[in-house]
Amino acid sequence: MNTQNTPPVAAMIDVVKRYRAHTALDGMSMTVGKGEVLGLLGPNGAGKTTAIRVLTGLTPADAGEAALFGQPLRGQASDIKRRIGIVPQDLALYETLSARDNLNYFGRLYGVTSAALKERVDGVLAVLGLTGVAKKAPKKFSGGMKRRLNIGCAIIHRPELLILDEPTVGIDPQSRNHILDFVAEMNRQGTTIIYTSHYMEEVERVCSRVLIMDAGRVIAGGSVEELTTAAQTALTEESVALEVRDPAPALAEAIQKVPGVLRCETAGQGLTVISTAGSQNLAGILACAAPYDILGVTARRPTLEDAFLALTGKTLRDSNGGEGA
Repeated sequence: MNTQNTPPVAAMIDVVKRYRAHTALDGMSMTVGKGEVLGLLGPNGAGKTTAIRVLTGLTPADAGEAALFGQPLRGQASDIKRRIGIVPQDLALYETLSARDNLNYFGRLYGVTSAALKERVDGVLAVLGLTGVAKKAPKKFSGGMKRRLNIGCAIIHRPELLILDEPTVGIDPQSRNHILDFVAEMNRQGTTIIYTSHYMEEVERVCSRVLIMDAGRVIAGGSVEELTTAAQTALTEESVALEVRDPAPALAEAIQKVPGVLRCETAGQGLTVISTAGSQNLAGILACAAPYDILGVTARRPTLEDAFLALTGKTLRDSNGGEGA
């Protein structure tokens, strides 16, 4: 299909949003193409949630423009908003209604016909692993089950664009995996997705493109591979992990004399060798370890965490507080 002239599913152009003295968005611009899973990555306070609120019309921008499906988002724009599903950080559920009744309510709210609603509710319960608790109220659910039901309420009308704002905060690993698998499946079925998170591993797993935000604006973007490659050129250090049977203290001393090695850290049978980036000294390190029984060697590749650190000078989970997390 030729999408060259197709407008982006979502776009923001030079958006500014202030809360009194705090600037939550400071010239925020981005586009989301049809079929993408776009990750918005940044620490608490970077502006991710504010960007989502402006993009969905929940919060007006002070300057700039937001658009969905090629149409500027002004006023209520209810016809446009019916084409999106939003999963907010804060749960949007009726705690005393059953899971099925919650889905029925939101389905009717989005205009799903009675004829189609039962089949859709059954399908959503099944895909989110909630069929067995369909008659129970969310007040009896675990945090992970509530998060899954929250997603179900956002997709009951089969939106073209699904926006998930930190959907796995505070939940167990099993529910997190269930949600990430679900996101991937929704995308395979053609849904465009915006996924905000400050968990690097989630973004690496599900997103086809990533925007790194800091201080209310996008500071870098690209595929995970592109961003980690950029990190590799920006980083000043690289590391190699060795596992050696019964290493003597003399091994670490010898490795530290290899050209380019900055330090060698030991822990039991493991050694982590930190070198200047681009040293190409692996052969020298292994030559030092040759008299020992080498159990494993791992050259650490740059990650999104490294990319974020190289671009911003801070770790991802730093929090500067304020609105716009």
